[in-house]
This record gives sequence, C-alpha cells and structure tokens, in this order.
Amino acid sequence: MTTTATAHRPDQSGTAPLRVWAPAARTVELDVAGERTPMRAEDGGWWASAPVAAGTDYAFRLDGGDPRPDPRSPWQPAGVHGPSRAFDPTEHAWSDGDWAGRSSLGAVIYELHVGTFTPEGTLDAAVERLDHLAALGVDMVELMPVAAFPGQRGWGYDGVALYAVHEAYGGPAALQRFVDAAHARGLAVCLDVVYNHLGPSGNYLGEFGPYFTDRHETPWGAAVNLDGPDAGPVRAFIVDNALRWMRDFHIDALRLDAVHALIDDSERHILAELSDAVAALEASVGRPLSLIAESDLNDAVMITPTDQGGRGMTAQWDDDVHHALHAFLTGERHGYYVSFGPAQVLRKALTDVFVHDGEFSEFRDQVWGSPVPADVDTRRFVVFASDHDQVGNRAVGDRPTRVLDGGQLAISAAVVLLGPYTPMLFMGEEWGARTPFQYFTDHTEPELGAAVSEGRAREFGSHGWAELYGGEIEVPDPQALVTFEESRLDWAEPDSPDHARLLTWYRDLVALRRAEPDVDSGRRAAVDVAEDESWLVMDRGSLAVVVNASDAPQDVPVPREATEVLLAWEPATAGGRTVRLPGHGVAIVRLA
Repeated sequence: MTTTATAHRPDQSGTAPLRVWAPAARTVELDVAGERTPMRAEDGGWWASAPVAAGTDYAFRLDGGDPRPDPRSPWQPAGVHGPSRAFDPTEHAWSDGDWAGRSSLGAVIYELHVGTFTPEGTLDAAVERLDHLAALGVDMVELMPVAAFPGQRGWGYDGVALYAVHEAYGGPAALQRFVDAAHARGLAVCLDVVYNHLGPSGNYLGEFGPYFTDRHETPWGAAVNLDGPDAGPVRAFIVDNALRWMRDFHIDALRLDAVHALIDDSERHILAELSDAVAALEASVGRPLSLIAESDLNDAVMITPTDQGGRGMTAQWDDDVHHALHAFLTGERHGYYVSFGPAQVLRKALTDVFVHDGEFSEFRDQVWGSPVPADVDTRRFVVFASDHDQVGNRAVGDRPTRVLDGGQLAISAAVVLLGPYTPMLFMGEEWGARTPFQYFTDHTEPELGAAVSEGRAREFGSHGWAELYGGEIEVPDPQALVTFEESRLDWAEPDSPDHARLLTWYRDLVALRRAEPDVDSGRRAAVDVAEDESWLVMDRGSLAVVVNASDAPQDVPVPREATEVLLAWEPATAGGRTVRLPGHGVAIVRLA
C-alpha cells in the first residue's frame, strides 16, 4: 500500500505531455475533435501522449468508452460534462513582482462569493470592487470555491473539476487577472478549496481510478481514498492541486473545507503532507503561503507543527466564537446554539478559544474538543460574526441585520475586529447588508434538482424555524433563479445614511486594529462580564472594548483607569474606572 504522494504533476499546459492516471484501464485514447490517438502506458498506472496546444479541446477515452474530461482539467468552457481545454498559465504577464505576500495570521479577511458579489457575477467585475475592500482596510480576500461545478450558479462546494476555474466566473485567466489586481492594491488572496468530496453531477473520477473508498464514510458518502490501495496518486492529486494554485495563480492562502471529513489512517496524515509541501514551495517563492482549515473537531492538533506530530495548518476556523456571539446578541437557542447564549459562554469563547474543549456538548450529546495550550498564538484561529454557512444555512438565508439593531451590529463588529483572533468579514457585513445569502443550485438533471429542492424544504421543516421567524415560512427553492438573484449584494446600500454610518464604524475599527500592536499580538484577551449579563469588557492591553448589552444606559466598570474614549457607536464618557454607555452601546477606551 502506497500512501505517499506520487510527483507526476501534469500541467496540461500545452508544453508538457498530457498525462492521466488510470491504473485499471487496458487502453486510454486522447480524443481531440473526434480524432482518437492511443496514449502510451507509463509506470504506476499513468498514461501519456504528446502535448496539445493551449486552447485545444480534448478528452480521454478509457477502454473505448465515452469521452471524459481530464481529472486535472485546467478549463471546462462547455461545463463539467464537456471536453477539457488546455491552458498555459505562463501566458499571463504578471505585474506583481514586488508583492511580498501576506500571512493569514492576524489579517483582516473578507469572504466573498464571486457570483453574487457583483451584478455581473464574474472575477473581472469583482476587480472593480477591490478598491472598496482596500479602503475598508482588508488584508486578504477569500474567494468561495471557484473550481468548476455543475450549472451556472451555486456555492461551489459541489465542484467536480478541481483544477479548473468555473467558466461563468471567467475561467482560469480571469482568476490570474483577479489575483494580479488584488496584489496591486496590497490585498492577498485566499482560495476556498474542497478536497473532502466531489459533487454528484459530473464526477467522473471513479472511472479513472480508486479516488474513493467505502472503507470510510462521510456525510457525502464514500470517502476520498487517502489511506487504501493506490492512495498515493490520490494524495498527489490533492497536493499538486494546492501547489498549482499557489505557484501558477499566485494564490497566497488556501481555506480547506471540512477537513474533519478527510479521513486518513496513514502514518502521515494528508494535511501534514500538504503542509510540508506548501512550506517547501514557500521557501522557493520567497513569500508567505498559508493553509486555513475548517474543522469542527475543536482540536489544536490542526495548527500544531508537523515536526511535533500535528497537521501543520497556519490557522483554523473557530465556529464557537460565532455561536457564542450570535446567541448572546440574538437570544437564539435552537439547533447547535443550544449550548450558547449566556455572557459567561461568550467570555469563555473569547478567552479559551473553544467553548467545547473537553466539555459536554448538548448538541452533539457527547464530550467534545480539547483545551488549546496557553502558549498558542491566538491569531491561528479565524473568527467571524457572519460567514457563508452561518447565513446561508439559515432557513431563508437571513443576515443578523434582520433582528439586530445598529448598536448590536456595532458591538458584534468591535468584538470580532478587536478580539484576540484573526477576524473575517462576510461580504456586505461591513455596511449591514439586508440582502439575504440563500442556498442556490443549478442542476440540469431534473431528478437531482428536484431532490435538492425537496431535501432543503424537508431539512428545515422540522427545525423550529417557523417559530423563530414568528409564523409560517417558505424555504427558498435552491433551484429557482430568483433565489440566486435575491442573494446578490445591493451596492446602492452603502450610500444610504444608516449603512454608510456602519461602514465608517468598520473602517475605523480596522484602522484602530492596525494602529494598536496589542490587538494583533496573538495574546489571549481578558474578559469580564456582569453577573446579570448586562455588560461585557474585553481587555486588550492598551485598550478595552466596553459593551452595554442591555437596552438601558449604565455605567460599566473597567479593569484600569479609562483615560480616553477612542471610538464609540453612540456618545460615551469615561471617568476613572467606569465608562458610561447608552443602551446597546459600545466604546473602545484607552486604558492606563
């Protein structure tokens, strides 16, 4: 059994031989416009042919079967069922030679969905909004998955051509233009990638080789084969993919979706192997390269260095901070919010990283997680008040703006942006967008489309959402075009007074974060809360975030003398060891 990545790295660029891994095939043919050419067998189950010119459409035929797109296809202009197109990444004339890079540690990250970020829904159109992000103070733009997926519209987590860039977004050249333009504005780019499963439509990997195994199960069915027979080339498929985005597209960071579903019993976990490979590329290119894991395991092994037995990720998402903050401000207690809400729970999230760190989880009905060592850099945890999941997986895709007033939104922003962790914003959050972000798909197969629509309605029918929304609700149909269209940002909103005021608040908080070294220090915060849960104070060394969670004015005690009010959502006064705040008020004060 081989569980080490095999370094074949086919570029499919028009200059290198075309290669494909198909270990069980007796014959493999290259199909170019109906002309079929036998490919030659190589060691390890690989097949090769002469190169094809960039821009050439091609497909592979296994044992005389139907033409199939290349598993490592760089371009799928006719959709995921059509032929692949050769693409030469070296044709782009990069202008970012002076780009020094940016680690994800402590960066202000901005997550966006290309299809709904602008009316056009393309990468080129998104470039036109990069100046807005630069003015906001963003350090890193995180793109939700752009790997080719079925249909025209979707979230991207059902991608099936993991080396290609979704054609509706502009294809691979558009991604290079976007990264180049971002770097010109001082913005790093993070790409969301999905290695734990493929979507149900257009997934032909299983015809080429044992990419999947029934030895392990995931929420999506059979697991990716990371530790079984012939796992080496499968692992290489993942590692090569990550390196390609960073090498050929100048991507600065990758966000790895749901890594807990990468089930790997090998002596060396695939994430550790990937981490070491990225570290080697980082040394070669001379700029920081980051890996950010989404994991629900609440285990710091993810960010523990590989030479200490860890997975070696730069950072990992921390959903517990979101849950604690959201439940505290909204009062919601349904579903996975059942263990969250009290101010003391939010205090634990802001001081100990995880709420469930070896404690019993009511939602999971078991003990969950493990404590984070005290010396771990807190910037290794990415936190947020909104993201695509926490908005899009609500029954109607509603944002916190549906229930929170301006003061509460200001509180949320201050806690995330001035807390001890790496902050992430979700597109439109900075001006209090009221457009929803709903779950949408575009499956062309009638049976699959109907199953997705029916499944979505059934999923939310039994979760108490009607009670939460105060009556009957109609879950948006993922397949309906209007569900997608309603999820587009409204770029007229930031010009209205209420939205403009919140946008200024976000800009001021980001600027203060950058100006105060204690905020981006990687050290844990100290947090005090009222016994009656009416206030919270987060001590960040040189300053404190002071929150009045009640709807009545009150004096909030602070740990040291407050010498100055640096920022306040509504007028606040500091006097000695107290700060006077209006209801739902928040102020950032200088501490002696």
